Amino acid sequence: MELNRYIDHTLLKADATPEQIAKLCAEAKEYRFASVCVNSCYVPLAAKLLSGTDTKVCCVVGFPLGACLSEAKAAETRLAVEAGAEEVDMVINIGMAKAGDWDYVRKDIAAVVAAAHPKAIVKVIIECCLLTDDEKVTACLAAKEAGADFVKTSTGFSTHGATEADVKLMRDTVGADMGVKAAGGIRTYADAMKMIAAGANRLGASAGIAIMKEAESR
Repeated sequence: MELNRYIDHTLLKADATPEQIAKLCAEAKEYRFASVCVNSCYVPLAAKLLSGTDTKVCCVVGFPLGACLSEAKAAETRLAVEAGAEEVDMVINIGMAKAGDWDYVRKDIAAVVAAAHPKAIVKVIIECCLLTDDEKVTACLAAKEAGADFVKTSTGFSTHGATEADVKLMRDTVGADMGVKAAGGIRTYADAMKMIAAGANRLGASAGIAIMKEAESR
């Protein structure tokens, strides 16, 4: 198993500088990570630095709250894809999910999917820590119905990140045809392997290098 190809090497902090993003991209090239995951303003820089490599540029949309207009999410997606993003991690409208307005949630996802496909794939962050298990299942099904490519556990900016139980529930819900990305709190090799065993086929982590060094020392 090529563990490096599971990892989205991530830097989404508000105070991330261009210099730090350049370092992130250099590390991703060295380790051949699946992608770098950055805020959309850094897509042009990351796309330039990763040109000609097999590390993709992933960006977040409507992040981290998911509470902006669907049209704003779609516009951010379109602009990011035009700038070189090949993967888009969007946040659902969590408030509408809690209110039970699943038609809104589905249409919100579909707007991003329409803006991203066919050039970029879409991962849908459902923010598990704010949802009940029933809501997690319904959110995953909404993402599937809207044509998304992955469901993702967490932003990493809310009350907690990925859990094995959530990853398993999401994998059981979407089946084998969709991806499941675990994110938030994955800091060690053991964390990574637990998430993969539970059904994740992508990992969002800022600790990718530490995880790989631990893997190499085994």
